[in-house]
Amino acid sequence: MTLRKPFRLNVGFIVNADVGFSNEFPFDYEKIQVDEEFSLRHFRGSAIVGRTPQGLLLTGGFEATISAQCVRCLRDFDQIIRWEMTELYAFNEKSVTDSGLILSDDAQIDLAPIVRDYAITEIPINPVCKPDCQGLCVECGQDLNQKDCGHHPSQDDHPFASLKDLLKN
Repeated sequence: MTLRKPFRLNVGFIVNADVGFSNEFPFDYEKIQVDEEFSLRHFRGSAIVGRTPQGLLLTGGFEATISAQCVRCLRDFDQIIRWEMTELYAFNEKSVTDSGLILSDDAQIDLAPIVRDYAITEIPINPVCKPDCQGLCVECGQDLNQKDCGHHPSQDDHPFASLKDLLKN
């Protein structure tokens, strides 16, 4: 069974609880569509929603897998991302924080936009499949992780090589 809105939480019982009350909402999905263009695999974690005088404090920790392409060898690989989040859903305008979140009248919280925003900020700008990835040969394009093509850049084949001549003078 697939839930239509897996990130929608009914928190009405927390709104009516005493200050300090909290409830944990666990998440465990093999694949989940966060929005039309963004999906996560092996999505795990939990959100804890607690009652405060100002609103509902949401804290959570999550982990997911995304598909990425290595910037060195151009191979596709699975990238694990992890993040924590803390947000306040205010009861009224006076208690609103910088995030601008206000609890709706139906006491429903939709975590999808927040999960998406936090997950995207954890995606590396330059993903690398493994720390010792050799990349591609600049001469022939051979994946140097698979075999050595025999091309070796000379010591003077880098952008700052001409600066070495200045030191000789």
